[in-house]
Amino acid sequence: MSVPASPTCTLANLPTPQIPRASDPDLECQPPRDSLEKSLPDTEDVVTDDPRQWSRARKTISLLIVFLATIISGLATNIQNPANPLIEEDLHATNVQVSWTIATWVFVQGNFPLVWSAASEIKGRKFVYVAAFIIFLPACNVLAKAQTINVLIGMRALQAIGSSAPVAISAATLSDMYESPKWWTMTGALLGVALGPFLGGSLSIAFRWRASFYFLLSCGGINLVAFLFLFKDTFRRERSLTYQAALRRRIKNLKRPGSSSDSIAAERGPSPTGSQDITHDAHVSGPQPALNDIHLSFADVNPFPVLWKIVKRRNNVAILLVNGFMYAFPFGLWYTCTRTLALEYDYDAANIGRVLLSLGAGCIAGSVIGGRWSDHVVTKMKEQNGGKWYAEMRLRGTTLAMPWLPPCVIGYAWVAEKHVHIAALCVMLFLFGFFSFWIYANTLAYLVEANTGRSSFAVTAHHSFRGTLSFVIIMVAVPLQDTLGDGRLYTAFAVLLLALELLIVLVIYKGASWREEGEGKE
Repeated sequence: MSVPASPTCTLANLPTPQIPRASDPDLECQPPRDSLEKSLPDTEDVVTDDPRQWSRARKTISLLIVFLATIISGLATNIQNPANPLIEEDLHATNVQVSWTIATWVFVQGNFPLVWSAASEIKGRKFVYVAAFIIFLPACNVLAKAQTINVLIGMRALQAIGSSAPVAISAATLSDMYESPKWWTMTGALLGVALGPFLGGSLSIAFRWRASFYFLLSCGGINLVAFLFLFKDTFRRERSLTYQAALRRRIKNLKRPGSSSDSIAAERGPSPTGSQDITHDAHVSGPQPALNDIHLSFADVNPFPVLWKIVKRRNNVAILLVNGFMYAFPFGLWYTCTRTLALEYDYDAANIGRVLLSLGAGCIAGSVIGGRWSDHVVTKMKEQNGGKWYAEMRLRGTTLAMPWLPPCVIGYAWVAEKHVHIAALCVMLFLFGFFSFWIYANTLAYLVEANTGRSSFAVTAHHSFRGTLSFVIIMVAVPLQDTLGDGRLYTAFAVLLLALELLIVLVIYKGASWREEGEGKE
């Protein structure tokens, strides 16, 4: 897939960019934005068919297609849960095997976005969306016809690979079109997660559990057709920092005495760190390649050096753990609560889906209200601090929710243990989701703001942590639930949540010094 570029602009007639020092951030993968803007031509002048200049109708169509993709991704996450008892019965599966269908899904969906993000910088956004749905649709078809639990586990993993693309690049797609993307466009996946149990339960009662996967197959097919015929690729490599990083290396190599523009491999090599000066009037023999002659490989978008820098910082790893658990606990609760409602309340799939809707509603409300409250707190603290701002201010927005979360978890624990009226259970589920995602939204915003120049990698690390921790929670939840019961299990979880909240308090007071220490070491 080609991306429009100026046909008259060649590498030889571009100004030589400043070569970053070895200590500059993101040297291994992407240079700082400010450095790029100073050293490369104004991208707004060379971008053709700029998505930010598209008509309102074109932008709206593209936005709605991406929004639908994120909803489908969220639906696929939780649509199976109410039907788990039916799957156990129909496929003669054990609790552990059903746990694997969910845990495999969340682990793959949390870690595969890394691949899709890199691919989108090479082939463009549309290619990734189309490729992902080409994987997603056959997986849904096989899932709907599965006759063994092993097939279900394997196809859920494949389905997760396909559904993880919207999670990986939807935000980048919106940023291609808008200077400041609208906040509601980012809630598609969460909306899908909330509605998944309700739709899955209703479909399972009406048409059995296989209907949920046929529903996803239909929705995914419509979305694929929309991407093929209505969606225009938003990626422009002239605006991509990854592309510009490769361009910097090529310009430097071309202006070195004795360099050859015919050697693509040499031009992709790492920039020398020696002190040799590179002059602007160095002679470059032979024809000069145009900008559209540059083709990236996965070596150009290798994210692992920057990810390692992120997880080495103590403030980052602390908040990644908090953020991951705040996502993993509600996700595990969706599964264990399904078992409780089926075994203790004798609910069918439709009623289970309706009850779990309260947890999803709490997650959405907590994410939105917690984010707005956090913005209010940051604005107020900036005014009190003479207009100065630092990332740890964002975490102050969690302090209103932190005292309430452990008691709500304990409340759910013993309401479920004692089989109290379902209305009380719904209230506890809503509060659990509300306060956990209040904290989740604030800690995710902190990760972005505390890693300036590396925010996309911080979000990638966040996906990996939450996927891995959700995998662990789901795999241990059923054995612990069978051994301890809901009361003692979620009381223990409440204690762990309290410890995680103390980690947030520690980062509020020590995070700034930890960040400065990390920057000094780099």
